[in-house]
Amino acid sequence: MREDGHRTGLLAQVRRPPGGRAGRTMLVSLFTDRTGSGVWAAACVLYFTEVGHLTAGRVGLLLGAASVAGIAGSPIAGRLAASFGGRPVLMGCHLLRALALAAVLFCHSFAPLLLAVAVNALGDRAARAMEMLFATEVAGERRSVYRALSRTAMNAGYAAGAGLAAIGLAVGTPTAYRALLLADVASYLVATALVAAIREPRRDARVVAGSDRPGPAAAAADGPRPSPWRDGGYLRFVALDCALTIDDAILNVGLPLWLIHATGAPHALVPAFLALNTVLVVVSQLRVSALVRTPRQAVRAVPLYGFAVLGTCAAAALAAPSGPVAASLLLLLAAVLVTFAELLRSVVSWELSVALAPERARAEYLGVAGMAQSTEKAAGPLLLTGAVLAAGPAGWLALGAATAAAAYAQRRSAAARLAAQAPAPAPGAATGPAAVLSR
Repeated sequence: MREDGHRTGLLAQVRRPPGGRAGRTMLVSLFTDRTGSGVWAAACVLYFTEVGHLTAGRVGLLLGAASVAGIAGSPIAGRLAASFGGRPVLMGCHLLRALALAAVLFCHSFAPLLLAVAVNALGDRAARAMEMLFATEVAGERRSVYRALSRTAMNAGYAAGAGLAAIGLAVGTPTAYRALLLADVASYLVATALVAAIREPRRDARVVAGSDRPGPAAAAADGPRPSPWRDGGYLRFVALDCALTIDDAILNVGLPLWLIHATGAPHALVPAFLALNTVLVVVSQLRVSALVRTPRQAVRAVPLYGFAVLGTCAAAALAAPSGPVAASLLLLLAAVLVTFAELLRSVVSWELSVALAPERARAEYLGVAGMAQSTEKAAGPLLLTGAVLAAGPAGWLALGAATAAAAYAQRRSAAARLAAQAPAPAPGAATGPAAVLSR
């Protein structure tokens, strides 16, 4: 098997993933976790409506508040991991999620239900940050390959969970909805047991981003630990990354609502967006990840995300005045382009989050980086529904142009930071961001 893994098939990579046995166990844990999450994602609205007897407005408030609470999860987990290690914190996150979701069964008023759902969301986002930290420490230079495998496992889990949820939803009784909730709780407990079986990576063998050399433990102890909250360059990267995760809201909120309210495409096309996305991610993630195996490749790929989102937005805008057939084709094209953007973002953001962070404070930095996706989940749907869709085709074009501009800004900023991190060049050698990108 080639070391970079880009010519190796998916099944072979699953059998021999980066990280060996620990990496394989973690992939099983990810699949188990996301299977439960897929069950609950498909059933939660109906549970809150049919079992909790909440109005649509209260369900929206519940889920919105949970998204906001989740923003704090990743930086809290990163800080804890710096002191206690990623594996114990990840186990704690899974147990916290299990307890919070189980508590939902016993909540008979809105206030405690809101608290339980918010705590579950906080634990969920914290767990995502710890999964990133695990991959960074175990997979090392093959982290892009591991990222592809983990996303494949997660998407397969979500699909399996949605299938299981369909059985319970077909029954449609309060008992069936409670059983679906308990299935998610059980998935957290199984994931905890799997993580407990993984040996914590040695702290003196962590791989320095951008090299194949382990970082010595002594180096990590020299001097004060840098803080991401005082690192303007890294915070700039994270802020731009918030804009460069808009693909999720476009796929799950923007395109379905646009199809229903602004185009003549048949409503039955809406499920095809998610189905197409799932298939393309499973089939293509490993191939896309093979194109982004180093920080410099990640920097060069950032503008491609902007172009993919711009193309998505242009297709959506053109679908509004088109007939049913043309609108359907344009929206399917938009779904393909936004999936390509998602595939790029998953590996580019992953690679740069690690490469731009100081190795000795990586846990804290990755915790802050995880806020980008949490922030998008809270703000993205509001942006799409409150501004983009309300402005019509012009709103879509403005969103695409703004995303492309943010992508170029992040490319320039990340290139400059990588140049600053690079060893001093030999006399007469080219310097600066352009030289970094050309290497």
